[in-house]
Amino acid sequence: MIFWRVKPLDKILETAEKKSLKRQLGPIQLTLLGIGAVIGTGIFVLTAEAGQKAGPGMMIAFIIAAVVCGLAALAYSELASMVPVSGSAYTYTYGVLGEFVAWIVGWALGLEYGIGAATVCVGWSGYMNGLLMNADLFGLVAPGALALPEALRSGPMSGGSFNLLAFLIGLVVTILLYVGTSKSARVNAVLVAIKIVALTMFIVVAFPAVNQANFEPYFPGGWGSPTGGVGVLGAAASIFFAYVGFDAVSTAAEETKNPQRNIPIGLIGSLLICTIYYLLVGYSAGGSVGVQPMMDAAGAVIDPGSPAMAAACANSQALVCSKEPLAHVLRLLGHPELGNWIGIAAILALPSVILMMMFGQTRIFFTMSRDGLLPDALSAVHPRFFTPYKITILTGIVVAISAAILPVGKLADTSNSGTLLAFAMVAVGVLILRRTQPNRHRPFRTPIAWFVCPLAVVGCLLLFWNLSPFAKYFFVGWAVFGLIIYSLYGYRRSHLANGTESPN
Repeated sequence: MIFWRVKPLDKILETAEKKSLKRQLGPIQLTLLGIGAVIGTGIFVLTAEAGQKAGPGMMIAFIIAAVVCGLAALAYSELASMVPVSGSAYTYTYGVLGEFVAWIVGWALGLEYGIGAATVCVGWSGYMNGLLMNADLFGLVAPGALALPEALRSGPMSGGSFNLLAFLIGLVVTILLYVGTSKSARVNAVLVAIKIVALTMFIVVAFPAVNQANFEPYFPGGWGSPTGGVGVLGAAASIFFAYVGFDAVSTAAEETKNPQRNIPIGLIGSLLICTIYYLLVGYSAGGSVGVQPMMDAAGAVIDPGSPAMAAACANSQALVCSKEPLAHVLRLLGHPELGNWIGIAAILALPSVILMMMFGQTRIFFTMSRDGLLPDALSAVHPRFFTPYKITILTGIVVAISAAILPVGKLADTSNSGTLLAFAMVAVGVLILRRTQPNRHRPFRTPIAWFVCPLAVVGCLLLFWNLSPFAKYFFVGWAVFGLIIYSLYGYRRSHLANGTESPN
């Protein structure tokens, strides 16, 4: 039965050793990689999206999303330390729940990482376009003289035609990943420092300007709706994207020195640091200039990313309408130059998030190819750079095109749909292994696992239900497409089923 075609964990480790990636990442690099993947579009851009859905209640949304991610991180740490190879939730599921479920999870991770990278590309373009429209290059040109035509600032669903800058940054990051992991990690360390400095500066300036009156009403959109997408829970389902990059650390397990010790440090350490910053930034932004949502004539919250939202935001200075909310806050507070510098920091730093998202995507499909579920050519390693270069090129093209045509909010929700499934499966896997292989060495053990893991599953299901209808429908379509590919190729070509090995 395809549901029980399970790849033993010892076999997973043996396969990885035969065609392995170089171990070169330590605990500090992993933590920085995690922070680099987490702090990005979620806080720099989706603050406005969360504000539109929940108003000041977005602070509760940040906490809910952090708790769910924290529970999942504990489960991830146990499995990643036991099975320190590429593949993340896909690999863990293959060794516990079997090939069929592993395929579903691996395919869903394509939404998390691939669509997630496209989301950040769009977020980056928002700050870049904002800077081009506001900067004067130290008095050398008039503000707005460098701005792109409106049709090239956003995709068709957001009132434009083709998001040129989002497309270009996707291609640039693809080239960087093609060159090599260690080079990417060193660049990432510098970009992480830029993001931390920028967010710290924002907090120092905006926090003293907080006015408690801006938090009233606190729940303008309520807790949610039957169909999802709005309210505090809808905002939590969206802002969940701001945290999910931490699991990209586990995809680097095969390239990590002493992974049993260093993977848990990278996972949990990066999540804790990012959560503190998110709460401070969200409080400072919403409290200083206000973060009330745009409402329709019936008094209902308008769906962000919709034509109605674009119409409501025409010529509006509201925070929820901004595509560069943190820079916008500082400009509203009378600090236009600082706002431009925040924009510059985002422009310099957000590519690190794109890098880690695409890094995770390529390693997932690299591992699936190594298992025979995708063509063997996708797991080919470059003879000079030691990177899976073919899947890197393919991923980069898909990410760049998606970023050019889709809006940031819809992309984020769609990315979250795949992530939530993967997180839930990891938590289930921990419990199954506790029963079936209780004596296996666990360098890191999830504390009170029989409470933490079921709670993680419930949290993931709750957030999935509160995603936008668009994201849920897209997820179903993506899953069906994946099942067709598996039935036509992966099921028959699986190395585990046929007793074969990849020729590469």
